[in-house]
Amino acid sequence: MRVGDAETELLNLVETAPFGDRHRWSWASSVGGTLLAGFSMYVLGVSVPLLTDGLRLDPSTIGLVGAALMLGGVVGSAIGGPAADRWGRRALMLCDMLLVVVGGTLSMVADGATALFLGQLIVGAGIGIDFPVSAAFVSETMPKRSRSRMMVATIALQPVGMALAAAIALPLLEWAAGDQVWRSLLGAEAAIGLGFLLLRLSLLESPHWLMARGRNVEAADEIARLVPARAAEIEQLGAVLGGTRDPALGAAVPAEGLAMLWSPAYRTKTLLVSVPWFLMDIATYGVGLFTPTILMAIAPTVGGSASVLGMDYADAKGGALLNLFLLAGSLASLWTVPRVGRIRMQVIGFAGMAVGMLLLMVGTTVERGSASHLVPIVSGFVIFNLLMNSGPNATTFTLAPELFPTPLRASAGGLAASIAKLGAALGVFVLPILREHFGITAVLGLVFVVSLAGGITTWLLAGCHAEG
Repeated sequence: MRVGDAETELLNLVETAPFGDRHRWSWASSVGGTLLAGFSMYVLGVSVPLLTDGLRLDPSTIGLVGAALMLGGVVGSAIGGPAADRWGRRALMLCDMLLVVVGGTLSMVADGATALFLGQLIVGAGIGIDFPVSAAFVSETMPKRSRSRMMVATIALQPVGMALAAAIALPLLEWAAGDQVWRSLLGAEAAIGLGFLLLRLSLLESPHWLMARGRNVEAADEIARLVPARAAEIEQLGAVLGGTRDPALGAAVPAEGLAMLWSPAYRTKTLLVSVPWFLMDIATYGVGLFTPTILMAIAPTVGGSASVLGMDYADAKGGALLNLFLLAGSLASLWTVPRVGRIRMQVIGFAGMAVGMLLLMVGTTVERGSASHLVPIVSGFVIFNLLMNSGPNATTFTLAPELFPTPLRASAGGLAASIAKLGAALGVFVLPILREHFGITAVLGLVFVVSLAGGITTWLLAGCHAEG
């Protein structure tokens, strides 16, 4: 058999493999970063009022602590993508969970703003690394007919992380003291990271990445784990290939990856996967992280509790109920994205986010406590969460793995995620300061503008890409 035929056959076996237990295990092991992204965002949002009261942190310091999670994501994504293209997907997926364990532990025992900032920075770096690497890994190990749905399902774990955080936070807020609550919640980040680290010890390496590096015998071993019924045939194909490296698979060496992303051949794609994600994360993380705080500002507190812990419990409970619509949106995305298409669903989702913010702005103009006050607030949050997760939150995560070849895949995803986390950091740092000086309406207005800009940018760049 010719080398080219053997290579085609091996790749075809990955593409057409029956979806089996090894695929399920690989996918379940790879979702740690997206689950922790939702978990950490909700946990930090619940902890903010308690930190303000317990550690006596001013709004600027709180903004920096909140931004630390996102700034870590910027650094982690920027480093993690190119590193995964150089050293492989598995190694980075182990390292990033180790970082989460270290950062979560440091956050749990922090006695001041500096240690808390550093701990959340490290947690953010671990999550940031995981985003592009897990996206590349899932896209390279799932069969073709299941790939789009499993990619969307990966990012759908973000609201599951929020729901898990709520399930832990609400009993703690009801029964524990303020200091115990935030330390337990931040320590839970480390516990989840440790669980995924142990799960990933048996994780396979991406066959696509191995073949791009000329490690075809190893690639055949990994493919045999995915398709055990044809193990003998796969071993023979690996032996035929030996150390051959296909120029089509390895056309871009990792050292050149970032430069190639801005070359004329890839520039429009790079902007398409980066700019809308940047805009979405300003809105998503700004609103998501401060949902309890926003509710505290514009909605009446349940039960009339005057204590910080009581108000935080009531508003965290309200935030948890609203976050159920994030989960509903993610479930909807499993159907909408494959059928409607990534670009179209991204534009629709951004438009829905803008509508949600408009309704919340209307809610701020009505007398608190009345039905006419609650209806636009609840409707605004519901529409924002539903449309965000059935659209841009799913599509921005999946675009880079679909648009870029194997040697550039993680680098492209890393660059896009890094730029997105920069937007997230900007949102969580600026929004509390904006609220402090100009009120909640200004915060909602900014989120409306960036949501609208996300839809327009997606439409324009997608048109340029199609023309190119």
